[in-house]
Amino acid sequence: MSAFRFTRPDNFPPVIKNLIIINVLMYVAQLTVTNSFSFSDWVQLRSIMPDELRQLLIKEGVRGSEMEFKPHQLITHMFSHSPDTLMHIFFNMFTLWMFGKILENVWGGKRFLQFYLICGLGAAALHLGVEYLHCQELLNTIKSGGLVSAEEVSRSVAGALGASGAVMGVLVAFAYLFPNTELYIMFIPVPIKAKWAVLGLAAFDIFGGVTGLTGNSIAHFAHLGGALTGFLLLLYWNKTNRHTLY
Repeated sequence: MSAFRFTRPDNFPPVIKNLIIINVLMYVAQLTVTNSFSFSDWVQLRSIMPDELRQLLIKEGVRGSEMEFKPHQLITHMFSHSPDTLMHIFFNMFTLWMFGKILENVWGGKRFLQFYLICGLGAAALHLGVEYLHCQELLNTIKSGGLVSAEEVSRSVAGALGASGAVMGVLVAFAYLFPNTELYIMFIPVPIKAKWAVLGLAAFDIFGGVTGLTGNSIAHFAHLGGALTGFLLLLYWNKTNRHTLY
């Protein structure tokens, strides 16, 4: 007679728990560590700006233009959030817990952590690439004697903070594995299947990233980078490890 043992899913699996703890500790540090420098300036992801543009902006006294991209920011940016609002970290951590715990229970902690970090790096890569092209375009405009807006300059020196790119990858993974799960979303009175909800979020980021109509405070291409990286990684895993994906 074969033995069967039911394992109850962990409502707060260890990787999710530790990710949330690290993010909260980083947020506290951002609010409190201000001796001689801003901790947020050190951890956020800075654009890889052409040196000629950087020198021009420094000469004009543009605040933040002296901040340069550093390799550690590829990791630190995904564990830090805007210190100006509690909602940024709250919604990211709530979404990570709600959907990430299911993936960690299915995959195990090691695979989930690997997936999460790769999605975060993919988000950073696409964001940096798009911002570099924007900076190059801004430099060409300045060199040709054209006018640039304060908003364009602000975007070129602004850093990126947040776990949103990695969390977007988590949402894509959930929708990939459980596409027909019905979700209730704020202000929408009817349930929406996970696959349509995630496609809607991706469409919003594409629209916001291309048009800029949603403002500069949202790193749309970082979200799209995390989503695309997660999707491609799932396709690869499903092709090479179909029996262990779910």
